[in-house]
Amino acid sequence: MTGPGALLVVGDVVTDVVAIHPEPLAPATDTVARIRTLPGGAGANAACWAARTGTAEVRLLARVGAESARWHERALVDAGVRPRLVIDAREPTGTVVALVGKDAERTFLTDSGASLRLCPADWTPSLLDGAAHLHLSGYLFFADSSRDLAMVALRAARTRGVSVSVDPASAGFLVGLGPQRFLDAVTGVDVLLPNEDEARLLAGLPEPTGVARAAAELSRRVPLVVVTRGAAGALIAERGRITAEVEAEPALAVDSTGAGDAFTGGFLAARLEGADPAEAARAGCRAAALAVTRQGGRP
Repeated sequence: MTGPGALLVVGDVVTDVVAIHPEPLAPATDTVARIRTLPGGAGANAACWAARTGTAEVRLLARVGAESARWHERALVDAGVRPRLVIDAREPTGTVVALVGKDAERTFLTDSGASLRLCPADWTPSLLDGAAHLHLSGYLFFADSSRDLAMVALRAARTRGVSVSVDPASAGFLVGLGPQRFLDAVTGVDVLLPNEDEARLLAGLPEPTGVARAAAELSRRVPLVVVTRGAAGALIAERGRITAEVEAEPALAVDSTGAGDAFTGGFLAARLEGADPAEAARAGCRAAALAVTRQGGRP
C-alpha cells in the first residue's frame, strides 16, 4: 500500500446538519443549540482529510441528489479531492442530523437518500487507473445496490493488485446487516478500520471483553486491523496479535462528528507515503485530534 499513486475512495456524500447543544435536550420544548449545515459523509470526509494530510491525488466516487450536487462538488474540489458524483434522478442527497452534547459525543439521525443508491452501473474501471489504494466506506455494505457496487470495486482492485481498506462505519447498521454477512462481503480486503464497538461486534465478543482480543481475532481474517479508541488512541493487530498501541493526541473536543473519518484519511495518506502501521496510526490520531476541535466532519 505504499508508493506513488492515487487514493480512490468509494463512499458517501451527505449533507450534515450538526446541532451542538450544551444543555441536555428538553422534550416538548426548546433547547438552545448552535446549528450548522455542512458537507459530510464518511467517505467524503475521509477523502478530504487524506487530501489535506498529504496524498498527492484523491478521487471520490459517490451519488448525490440534483438539489445539492454543485454545492457538494465545489466543497470537494476546494478540499483538494477529484470527485465523480453521480446525480440520482429519484432521491435527494442523503442527510444526517448530528446531535452533539456537552461531552462532544454525537447521536446521528440518518436519511441515506441517494448515497446508498450507488450501483454497479456507476463504476468505471478507469477510476483505478494510476491508483495505489482503494478505500470503501462501510456504509456501502448496508444496502443491496451499493453493496453490489462495493463488490465490483473490490474485485477490480484485487485484479489490478491495488490494496483495499474498509471502515465498518456503523455499529447500529452492522447489527442490522449481521456481522458475519459483513465479514463475508469484505473478504480479501487488506486493512480493516473499526472502532471499539464495531470490532467487538465483528469478532463476536461480548461488550466487557477487551478490545485487544477483538482486534487480534479480526486480524486472523484481515492482514491489518486498526481499531480506533477515541481518547484512548488506536490498536494495531496483525496475524492474530497486537503489534502496536498508539496514544491519542490531546485535544479540546467540541464535536466528535467525523473524527473516525479524519483518522482514516490521515492513516491512509501516511501509508501511501510509506509510513508503517504505527506511524500511520499516529498520523490518523493527529488528524482526529484536529477534527474534534471544530464543528462538522471536514478539515
